[in-house]
Amino acid sequence: MPYVNIKITKTGATAEQKAELIKGTTELLQRVLNKNPATTFVIIEEVETDNWGVGGESVTARNAKAKS
Repeated sequence: MPYVNIKITKTGATAEQKAELIKGTTELLQRVLNKNPATTFVIIEEVETDNWGVGGESVTARNAKAKS
């Protein structure tokens, strides 16, 4: 019973994109590891950019720097 947790920043992934991630991840586990799609769980967590840090600063701060 696979459980996959995908964490992404909350920057506008659409419902269609998330559905594609869920479907693709499930299909990958079935193809590569022969896992049953009916018992494969895929969770997508969206994290606010203020709460996601890279290189010692938040993604919000990095994005602001990139725009200036």
